[in-house]
Amino acid sequence: MVFVNTKWLWELHLVLKFTSSRIQPFINTFKAVRFPLRPGRGRLGQKCIVKANHFSVELPDKDLHQYDVAITPEVTSRGVNRAVMEQLVKLHRESALGQRLPVYDGRKSLYTAGPLPFQLKEFQISLLEQDDGSTTPRKERSFKVVIKFAARADLHHLGQFLAGCQADAPQEALQVLDIVLRELPTHRYSPVGRSFYSPNLGTRKTLGEGLESWRGFYQSIRPTQMGLSLNIDMSSTAFIEPKTVMEFIHDLLNKDLSRGLANSDLLKIKKALKGIKVEVTHRGSIRRKYRVSGLTNQATKDLQFPVDEEGSLKSVTDYFREMYGYIIRHPLLPCLQVGSQQRPNYLPMEVCKIVEGQRYSKRLNERQITALLKVTCQRPKEREEDILQTVRHNAYHQDPYAQEFGIHISAQLAQVEARVLPAPRLKYHDTGREKECLPHVGQWNMMHKKMVNGGVVNHWACLNFSRSVQENYARNFCAELAQMCQTSGMDFQSEPFVPVRSARPEHSDRALLQLCEEVKQRTEGKGLDLLIAILPDNNGPLYGDLKKQCETNIGVVSQCCLTKHVFKMSKQYLANVALKINVKVGGRNTVLVDALTRRIPLVSDIPTIIFGADVTHPHPGEDSSPSIAAVVASQDWPEVTKYAGLVCAQAHRQELIQDLFETWVDPQKGLCTGGMIRELLISFRRATGQKPLRIIFYRDGVSEGQFYQVLLYELDAIRKACASLEPDYQPPVTFVVVQKRHHTRLFACNHNDSRSIDRSGNILPGTVVDSKICHPTEFDFYLCSHAGIQGTSRPAHYHVLWDENKFSADGLQSLTNNLCYTYARCTRSVSIVPPAYYAHLAAFRARCYMDPEASDSGSMTGGLGAGGRSVLSGMNRMGGDGSVRSLPALKDNVKKVMFYC
Repeated sequence: MVFVNTKWLWELHLVLKFTSSRIQPFINTFKAVRFPLRPGRGRLGQKCIVKANHFSVELPDKDLHQYDVAITPEVTSRGVNRAVMEQLVKLHRESALGQRLPVYDGRKSLYTAGPLPFQLKEFQISLLEQDDGSTTPRKERSFKVVIKFAARADLHHLGQFLAGCQADAPQEALQVLDIVLRELPTHRYSPVGRSFYSPNLGTRKTLGEGLESWRGFYQSIRPTQMGLSLNIDMSSTAFIEPKTVMEFIHDLLNKDLSRGLANSDLLKIKKALKGIKVEVTHRGSIRRKYRVSGLTNQATKDLQFPVDEEGSLKSVTDYFREMYGYIIRHPLLPCLQVGSQQRPNYLPMEVCKIVEGQRYSKRLNERQITALLKVTCQRPKEREEDILQTVRHNAYHQDPYAQEFGIHISAQLAQVEARVLPAPRLKYHDTGREKECLPHVGQWNMMHKKMVNGGVVNHWACLNFSRSVQENYARNFCAELAQMCQTSGMDFQSEPFVPVRSARPEHSDRALLQLCEEVKQRTEGKGLDLLIAILPDNNGPLYGDLKKQCETNIGVVSQCCLTKHVFKMSKQYLANVALKINVKVGGRNTVLVDALTRRIPLVSDIPTIIFGADVTHPHPGEDSSPSIAAVVASQDWPEVTKYAGLVCAQAHRQELIQDLFETWVDPQKGLCTGGMIRELLISFRRATGQKPLRIIFYRDGVSEGQFYQVLLYELDAIRKACASLEPDYQPPVTFVVVQKRHHTRLFACNHNDSRSIDRSGNILPGTVVDSKICHPTEFDFYLCSHAGIQGTSRPAHYHVLWDENKFSADGLQSLTNNLCYTYARCTRSVSIVPPAYYAHLAAFRARCYMDPEASDSGSMTGGLGAGGRSVLSGMNRMGGDGSVRSLPALKDNVKKVMFYC
């Protein structure tokens, strides 16, 4: 069947095909793309002044020269490369380098302020091996260094870009200035990405299991409306504690090591120690360093190695006794294996100490994350003071590299014009005492209000998996929860359909199946409307197993509640759970008054669909796990409150969403089309009876370096998905990137002025900034849409990459802010626009399907969006690391509701 121009064939359940000539890429080159210019600054809201952690940078008036560097023999260590170049500058700065003080990126490039007195020159540099405390002479390593002129970094173009006279940022010039300001901190501290850490920058805090936190700071030079600015923020990260390996293992396992170790213990030790540098302690002042490659399969007492060409063997215990007079005290433990696999060396654990200054890059557990967050969490006033102290400590005015290149840094935080946008009015049901609500400082509650559309729950049940919750406690909790759902406006049966049942976590699948089958038989096939599950506080894989079973096998929505909340049974908790349950069973908690009265610009006038999209990647160290892409889309217009969602697994660390639009060839039907955008457009039509005439697409998780790539690929997919439904169907698209992982912080000008801060000391919710610290010419803004709870609030950064709907600054800023008050799971405005938030939750739930231990946080874990599928049925996507297994498909009745809340 071929699409015709006169009618949308949305409701067809056939697989549709069309000629490939109908769908062409809308764009095929970066050069054709220009991000939208700022459509003026916003005017809506109460004006105020805030401070930002950006420091003005005076653009140098120097010629910047780039030189290629080739070091032979080539080494992969930046540290060694830097040591070679540091020695070269020390020896030749006054002579061959013409008194220039260059900066080096640690790899292939050297930069100078002005030309060197040569185009090409070769140097011979010798480095002494690191002093290990022995009396033997240190060996010399010789390197040949060739420096060759490459290019000039033109600061004129940078000035033109900052003045708005040039579209593209000259990245080379920005990179040079960034390297200049990183040179001195790189010598002083431990660099990690764009951050620098040191045990001397703050108090070390133990994180548990052999880890500790180090304090540091982030630093990046950025082009803004105020010219160049240096963005500085405080940071903390995990380092491995510099202690003996025996102490580290004791902390890791929390057990007596003298009794030997189980296989699971050895696997945990091997995983934790692999790649870590250690130094030996059994040779007095001689502290040779080695990198751990693994553990021996044998215990130290059984380990032997050849000592001569005849293959004579000597035990490790004998060797240490004869060579060093050292008696092995833990012969039952394995040795550390260091060196290469071809020529391994064996070191007993008890003679090794972990070298200081090694960042821990693997996944932290829940307790470590909590401990690190406590260290990182700072009230705004304290954070601002620490940032200023860091600037004073770094003393940029005395930095010899900054002086060499003529860079001057302000010591004061930037003062920026801002506005506080008004909160939107929210609509509740007319039967409640309060029919409308105006949030106060980003918050409100459900007192005297009823949900605008209460869901219906006729058949529900409770499974108790917590041994510490007795049956009467579980019954009382369920009764209170049912009462709260009724009070909030739901049609909720007071009693469970069957009495509360208890089950052991390891028998969860069987208990679930038995319960649901019994209810299905007694309700003539209707089954449960809702399952309430009481979980232990530390439930391991149970939460993930339960969600996977309910949503992909049985077909029932569920609400998980942790034991601690069951015992506490606070009204606030019950009210929040009622909000979640209502949207899981198809209800709606609240809607914007302006949506009902059709007063939202560029949303209310014509049918508009709002998308949210995100890709979540595996944790560090999980090298084979796929990435998960999620897309949600509004399904109610004009309310824009309910969101359907789809997810799919894709190649490891692939940021582009692969399944937005798909084509494949069916042997009988020919060329067929599908994909997440297409399905959600069809779903919108079925739910509203209208096709979307406008698309607003919020895309989360994209870094600046990926803007062009993501826009080209994903906007093209949106275009193709629309054209696959009707050849001339091309609704205007606005594509907005949402960023939370940036380092801009906003502070009140006066921390003691209660009119300009919330209870946590943060700026007021609704504060928006679109000047000074924003892009020189493009359409972006910072919006702090939420009230702070603890620590310093991080505003969301919104950057418009495509805008055919021609939003004004006020239009997009107020729409985004107002949507943040429609988040279904709480009575607070949230920090990022809800469709992007929901997409993140959707992707997280999908990972839970793959990995049963993805969450142990009970009801705090999010889920998929409603109305969609969990994968593109039966399809395996091939990535660079092989095929990606499909996720289990959602049951049809689960798809229709917002069960992820």
